[in-house]
Parts: sequence; structure tokens; C-alpha cells
Amino acid sequence: MTALVGERLTFFGRLYNLETNPETGMWYLFITIYILSIIVYNFGFARKVKVWQNLIIYIVMFIGCIVLTFFGAFLPVAESLIVAAIVLGLYRVRLHQERKAGNIGNNEE
Repeated sequence: MTALVGERLTFFGRLYNLETNPETGMWYLFITIYILSIIVYNFGFARKVKVWQNLIIYIVMFIGCIVLTFFGAFLPVAESLIVAAIVLGLYRVRLHQERKAGNIGNNEE
């Protein structure tokens, strides 16, 4: 039965040895998903808000990442967040280059 579970684990599930050490592996997976979620949020969705509003956003994100961690063992949640971070990072670089060249106004985003 454990061989079947090992085959169904995602890349990060195998990387963090969820099959042999599930408790520590889930913590590592949670930290990975939380950090990647913060990166994706900051690249794509963050606006200038007050400190207490940012605190609430990160607390709610923390709670949401707990749920995503359970899905992340068998579904590619962390891998999808990596792809989203790369795409949004490339978008940010292009936007910065276009603004620097003067092709886009500063209030568009």
C-alpha cells in the first residue's frame, strides 16, 4: 500500500519524504506553500495598504495554506505556485522595462 501512496505523491511530497516521515514532511510542504503564496501575492495582487491590513491578509493566507497543504501532498499545488510566481515575475520585469522606456504611464498596473 505504501508503494501506491509513494507513486501518487507530487515532486515536493517525494522531496520532503512524506511517505516515510509524514509529520516533518507536511511542515516543510506547508512552509513551502506559504512562502510561495506570499511571493505570488506580492508579485501579482499586492497593493499599498496599511500595516494592519497586510497583517490580516497574511493571517488569512496562513489559514488558507493549511488547507492547501493537505491537497499539496497529492496535487501539484506547490508546483503550480512556482509556475505562477515565474509568470508574474516575468510580467513584473516586462512592466518595469516598458515603464522605463516610457511606453506605459505609471498609474497603469
